[in-house]
Amino acid sequence: MMDIGEQCKILSNQLLAYDYMNHPESEVMDAGLVQLSNIYDGRVLVIDSSFKIIKDTYLLDEGRTIVSEEVFRCFQGTNTARYSKKEKYVEVTAPVRDADGAVSGVILVSASVDNILLIRESLVTKGLLIQISFCAVILVLSLLGSVVLVRPFRKLTHSLEDLNDRDLEEILSVSDYTETQAISNAYNNMIVRIRKQDESRQEFVSNVSHELKTPLTSMKVLADSLIAQGEDVPPELYREFMGDIAEEIDRENKIINDLLSLVKMDKKNADLNIQSMNINDLLELILKRLRPIAAKSDIELVFESFRPVVAEVDEVKLTLALSNLIENAIKYNVESGWVHVSLNADHKFFYVKVADSGIGIPPEDQERIFERFYRVDKSHSREIGGTGLGLAITRNAILMHRGAIKVYSKPGEGTTFTVRIPLSYIH
Repeated sequence: MMDIGEQCKILSNQLLAYDYMNHPESEVMDAGLVQLSNIYDGRVLVIDSSFKIIKDTYLLDEGRTIVSEEVFRCFQGTNTARYSKKEKYVEVTAPVRDADGAVSGVILVSASVDNILLIRESLVTKGLLIQISFCAVILVLSLLGSVVLVRPFRKLTHSLEDLNDRDLEEILSVSDYTETQAISNAYNNMIVRIRKQDESRQEFVSNVSHELKTPLTSMKVLADSLIAQGEDVPPELYREFMGDIAEEIDRENKIINDLLSLVKMDKKNADLNIQSMNINDLLELILKRLRPIAAKSDIELVFESFRPVVAEVDEVKLTLALSNLIENAIKYNVESGWVHVSLNADHKFFYVKVADSGIGIPPEDQERIFERFYRVDKSHSREIGGTGLGLAITRNAILMHRGAIKVYSKPGEGTTFTVRIPLSYIH
């Protein structure tokens, strides 16, 4: 209706220019009125000041008088526009003003909206079809895209499902996307860890079998020797062999006890009997028990405490860990050497340092000394009765306390172990 109103305004100016209200014989204006009628598929009436129709593009009512509310209001200077939904047409009026601004006539345009409604329905139908087609295309593309996108993840899924049947030496590589590459890397890291754990398990079983078998073999040889000689065994030899058998039994018992301690500490949910302990008194008690062992090799055992320390610990497990460190420092020392034990603390941790003047540890062995059954010098370790489990037990006990242990050593210059444990146990 706004377009029709604008067209009517233009025509009113032209009608004024051609003085059409007084001389309605202009072919140019007639053509303009007919053109407007054709554009909107409607009817155009030109009405003079006496309400007489001087132009009808349908040529039906020329010369007749028309009186209606819209025409009357328009002569008063008000443009009107009315839409009849029932009859499906619009009616627009526009005043024709003379040079003085007075209304000398009215243009009345009646246009059917059937075509507009048909075009609208057609556009709605086409729009709906376009939407359906667009949705169908998106759906197809989404399905195709999902198949392409999911394919690498399916490959990963199949690989993970086949884990039990795969060779642990095989490496997975799905580098289609950053995400699949990250999953592949995580998978490969897991395989490496599984492989190392499997190797560690096999090595552990082999070492346990060997360590338990060695004392039994020795006892069997000694017992067979006694049996072979029968009743003619000299009493001195009998006592010597029985003493050796007793030592092998003690060694076997020590290995079994260490294994049991290690198994208990290996449990993820191993119970800790945490209580507030005076660490100074704990170390004094440990050193008191070990001084006789140090005295046999003329080892000077010194304890230095920088301040009183009270911490939340498991007395049994911490005692076992620190005893192993100090006992090793005594056993793997030189004749007339020394072992220096010190205790210090800050606001968060307490620190135990065990330094000795012993034989030291080669750099290539320092990373492995906490492994089960690992010995730097196997012949010397067995000679002094070591099982190869002491440092593994120590490390596990310290880790259970949420602590840390480090080693510093040079061959021939001694070894220093430093232990750091929180003053308050972290659950």
